Amino acid sequence: MLVTLAIPSTIVCLYSLLTRGAYGGVERPWTLENFKLLGDPLYLMIFFRSLWIAAAATALCIGLAFPLVLFIARSRRKNLCLSLVILPFWTSFLIRIYAWMFLLRDTGLINTVLRGAGLIHDPLPLLYNDGAVLLGLVYGFLPFAVLPLYATVERLDPALLEAAADLGAKPLDALFRVTIPLCAPGIRAAAILTFVPCLGTYLTSDLLGGSKTILIGNVIQNQFTAARDWPFGAALSVVLMMLALVLMFAARRHGEELV
Repeated sequence: MLVTLAIPSTIVCLYSLLTRGAYGGVERPWTLENFKLLGDPLYLMIFFRSLWIAAAATALCIGLAFPLVLFIARSRRKNLCLSLVILPFWTSFLIRIYAWMFLLRDTGLINTVLRGAGLIHDPLPLLYNDGAVLLGLVYGFLPFAVLPLYATVERLDPALLEAAADLGAKPLDALFRVTIPLCAPGIRAAAILTFVPCLGTYLTSDLLGGSKTILIGNVIQNQFTAARDWPFGAALSVVLMMLALVLMFAARRHGEELV
């Protein structure tokens, strides 16, 4: 933890308080100008866009993962189902994103099939927009929601659902009043494990969103590479880390209050 987390985080925090060198890198004097730049309306808009896309992707991941987890928990082939969930991890994430680009582009499989069936005349704009980025995030991070939810649902006592049915609860009532409240810890863990990487992503938005969908991760990546403004990139990274820590602390505090 000291070598892989504390020391690198300290270096990033120190860089955020330094000044950009004439040819890149960092140098003195110490300054807070890098954090003052974050008040620019342009960066605030990018932050808010990143937040809502990450929140939407997280909600979709949990909404898709929960019924899947309920199915896996009741399946006789749980190991096979879980293996299929993590199977995409055996392939490079970059290759999988490129595969989606081939599927969504104007001459891709989806538009070709729709045009061949006579359903459309002009190709649909499926690529380089917020919808494509959202699709890529849900596809990429869905297993992050499935695994913690499965760990919670697997420990759920079936007798509680039977008792709810004996007391007259319909399946939907049992779902919303018994299953979901008891699975709240897994839902919070799934939300954090999905939201945090979605908030800091840059590869998915860069390839599927193009220049039309710029997220905070793209700005940080650009500051450390093309712009060579390490202090400002570090300041953005610090804010992103603090936001993730606040969310994790709030989720943990809420869990303790429920207990």
